[in-house]
Amino acid sequence: MATLPIASVSSSTMVFSMKTPPFPSNSLKHPYIRNSYNHLPSRRLALFQLGSVSAIPQSEFFGSIVSGKSENTATAIKEQDALNWVKNDNRRMLHVVYRVGDLEKTIKFYTECLGMKLSRKRDIPEEQYSNAFLGYGPEDSHFAVELTYNYGVDKYDIGNGFGHFGVAVNDVSKTVDLVKAKGGKVTRDPGPVKGGTKIIAFIEDPDGYTFELLEREPTPEPLCQVMLRVGDLDRSINFYKKAFGMELLRAKDNPEYKYTTAMMGFGPEDKNAVLELTYNYGVTEYDKGNGYAQIAIGTDDVYKTAEAIKLCGGTIILEPGPLPGINTKITACLDPDGWKSVFVDNIDFLKELE
Repeated sequence: MATLPIASVSSSTMVFSMKTPPFPSNSLKHPYIRNSYNHLPSRRLALFQLGSVSAIPQSEFFGSIVSGKSENTATAIKEQDALNWVKNDNRRMLHVVYRVGDLEKTIKFYTECLGMKLSRKRDIPEEQYSNAFLGYGPEDSHFAVELTYNYGVDKYDIGNGFGHFGVAVNDVSKTVDLVKAKGGKVTRDPGPVKGGTKIIAFIEDPDGYTFELLEREPTPEPLCQVMLRVGDLDRSINFYKKAFGMELLRAKDNPEYKYTTAMMGFGPEDKNAVLELTYNYGVTEYDKGNGYAQIAIGTDDVYKTAEAIKLCGGTIILEPGPLPGINTKITACLDPDGWKSVFVDNIDFLKELE
């Protein structure tokens, strides 16, 4: 299971293409994401066509508006209906998708150094890519990473917008020692977090993706964070609360170090994976590179999800609908900073795991 079709990304638009599109000078041969949602040409064609399909009228999702009311009042009612539905939708973070240069090497590092388990793997030679899913439990109940390897591409630009993945461990020092013994790179030795007492460390995987190790008591979801940098924290918090139905679990301003963080999620931080948004004072734009791709989120209805996102000012880059071949219904969007998310029908996702 996964997410988006072949795409090239610029600062102002996303273009879906059946062929390798032109790239900016800092891009690689395959800057797009390859995954289990586009491993047949017919699926990619359908995804291309879905991008131009008109949205289904809002009234089909949120009910008709009482006649006689002013346009502003009608709009307010639509928005409230959408927000109420989003709050009651059955959502969770399914997996995070990114590209790697050597799939086997990365799998080995994650399993031997971080204790992840390989849940599934597939090779699609006709599409020249492979992907693998790893995590700390079954995909129907746990957050996972989806690694994508495009044939012949051994390096990606991570950029400076993606921050890190968070992994909770019982003993940070022991984990760091293991990483060092396996030849891994440690970028911050174990010690208290700045301005606090919690023990953390930072390491890098073979492709240069940063992992924060957080010392915690045993948790049902060790793969616990995805950190992204944003240019306006209040704007992002408001978007993820309204359009995604996430809760603001906690926020902390660190004026001494000139940054603020906010933890957003669909449930308590000690039991669920969360999105960590970071705002660095005075920085409004970031280079997203071409390595990190997107987060996939489960929903009971991709059509209602897309309409709610539109009402909240989000950008739909893939209109909701089923994919040919597997018939999994998805929709894709951009947040105010251009970070991608894909919503996947919950029932269809479970069918893919069978």
